[in-house]
Amino acid sequence: MRIRLIFSLKNKGAYLPFHHQYILAQFLKGLIVKGGREEFFNYNYFNFSGLKGQTKVSRSGLHYYSSLVTLVLSSPNEEFIDYLLEQVFATPKIELGNLVISPEYTEQETEPELETSNKFVCISPLVLLTPSFNDESGKRFINPDSDEFSDLLYESTLTRMERSGWYSQEQMESFYKFQVVPDMNYVNKLREQQKKFARIYSVYDMDVKYEVRGYTLPFTLYAAPEVQDFVFKCGLGAFTHKGFGMLDLANHGQAQRTEPYKFKREGFIPYKPHERQKPQELEGGEENPRTEEA
Repeated sequence: MRIRLIFSLKNKGAYLPFHHQYILAQFLKGLIVKGGREEFFNYNYFNFSGLKGQTKVSRSGLHYYSSLVTLVLSSPNEEFIDYLLEQVFATPKIELGNLVISPEYTEQETEPELETSNKFVCISPLVLLTPSFNDESGKRFINPDSDEFSDLLYESTLTRMERSGWYSQEQMESFYKFQVVPDMNYVNKLREQQKKFARIYSVYDMDVKYEVRGYTLPFTLYAAPEVQDFVFKCGLGAFTHKGFGMLDLANHGQAQRTEPYKFKREGFIPYKPHERQKPQELEGGEENPRTEEA
């Protein structure tokens, strides 16, 4: 399931870094631990977007000017989503970088029908490699049009699916058909315009800072429907539980995609229909233009 978590912004004009997934990851991890349920402390089968809203770019980062900002949370585990949302709504004032926000309501995205081939866009950067300590390999550029690009995503996806325990051995063996085909027309157009689709990002794991290369581009995934569903809900690539590799269907209408969501706690309704505004655009876009590109 995918939930849109809408916050009110208390200090319009405040900013976050261009890439702020690590700030969101630290915030969400803190809430998970704060709630006290140890079975979720190391739970990795969830994904989240960057913070979306009306922004302007400056040298400092992204300045937010909309009254509401949105974070998309995704996981196949409804119990985990409800647990995390309970912790969010128990925190009336939240500071993210320079932003001061307050949780207002939630919406659930209606689940799309996924086929054996789907065109996706990245609404957070896609990371292929998991670096080790004092290792620069995570920053290596890999051509999106190469077999290696698709093979790395295949290996990480099947590994995560097997570790989840949700699929039988027979099912796992049937998932061998997998291919990622990037939209090279889009990539080449960006290159011609001297714009970037591959950048270096910071990620923190066990309090250790790593640098990884992330890709933001549309692509078509050819795979079994179960695989498509897994990456749509859990993300694609490495560090998905830290906000990387979140996908959305390309050219999928936004207006009819949500419904009120009430999580399963008696007497608690985190939805205010009288305050509902038009959903923010959630597709991938340009981020830090000053970050390194291959």
